[in-house]
Amino acid sequence: MPEMISSLAHRVARRRREPVAVQALRSTAAAVISYVVALRLSNEPSPLTAPLTALLVVQVTLYSTLTTSIRRVNSVVVGVLIAIGFSALVGLTWWSLGLLILASLAVGHLVRVDEFVPEVAISAMLVLGVTQVADTAWDRVLETVIGAVIGLLVNLLVAPPLWVGPAGAAITDLARRMGRLLDHLGEEPLGPAKVEQAAARLHEARRLDNDIAQVDAALRQAEDSLRLNPRVREGLLFRLVLRTGLDTLEICAVVLRVACRTLTDLAKARPDRPLFDAATAAALREVLRHTAVAVESFAQLITAQVTANAEEAEARLTAELAVARDHRDRLAELLRTSAHEEPAQWQFHGALLTEIDRVLDELGVDKRSQRLLEELDHHTRTHRPVGLRERLTGRRRRNPQA
Repeated sequence: MPEMISSLAHRVARRRREPVAVQALRSTAAAVISYVVALRLSNEPSPLTAPLTALLVVQVTLYSTLTTSIRRVNSVVVGVLIAIGFSALVGLTWWSLGLLILASLAVGHLVRVDEFVPEVAISAMLVLGVTQVADTAWDRVLETVIGAVIGLLVNLLVAPPLWVGPAGAAITDLARRMGRLLDHLGEEPLGPAKVEQAAARLHEARRLDNDIAQVDAALRQAEDSLRLNPRVREGLLFRLVLRTGLDTLEICAVVLRVACRTLTDLAKARPDRPLFDAATAAALREVLRHTAVAVESFAQLITAQVTANAEEAEARLTAELAVARDHRDRLAELLRTSAHEEPAQWQFHGALLTEIDRVLDELGVDKRSQRLLEELDHHTRTHRPVGLRERLTGRRRRNPQA
């Protein structure tokens, strides 16, 4: 019994630290506090605009909260001003309602409130639909400002959760699925249904595109959570490591899809014979097996938060790539021999070797370091402020006589 209680307490404590649970508590607190403040400052008996604004403003990251607050307040103020103008000119009729919605949506795009364009029309309709437009209009603006301010204060006082963990888990899961695909490619399809089996693996490779899109969304959320977060000292490095790592996996996924197409075409060209002889099939299976382990080790390397884990993952990645390259060389010799016996298949064999080489090259530690350094250099050059010397140099280029 004590062990069960201890296990339950451990699970509850772990859930409380999860980003979803932390975000739910922060959003609830911001909504309740904004409602209490609005009850004291607004003339509305039920100022629900304030907690609604707080829920929308308190996003999952501080960076998103700051940018969202400005856009949301702008959308409400613009909608209120449009409603005041319509109420003074035409009032509420079916045709004025249509004009109001059309004008609000158009103005919302002009003021660039992005996802809050419908909020402009909603605010205008709610204000126009009441009797005393002016009082209700400014009460709605006040409630919106209260909700936005409370949301900002909650994010400043209670640090937003970091979404690096979920993004890392998504990258690891993507690498695991790519590893399974590589293992499946190493299995020799047998019988009359081998073309269908090869086509099924091609569809499996195509599904990786959707997986990459989901991982990219999780990574964007993690990148936003690292911006302006007081708990993170090296947020830029974390963002670039994860982003360049996902770029590498995306390139590998594309190459794997091409490899699946190559094997499918080879299966169609050899409907009554095996794709490879026994020795070649065994060498290919070993190459793909070690490449699968290398893909998973690469994911562990870019998501490792502890130096010891990163060093262990890098050592494992280097070892697996070395073994995979050895088997790749053995595979190349066997394919070269078979190409002399069956010259018609040399294009498929050469394409397959090229695709294997590309995956192994992309997973290399040196290639990863080079790509990371390039991204760091690009970020430094892009965000570096222009100094006096550079300004003077640019001025001289524009005016050679100066």
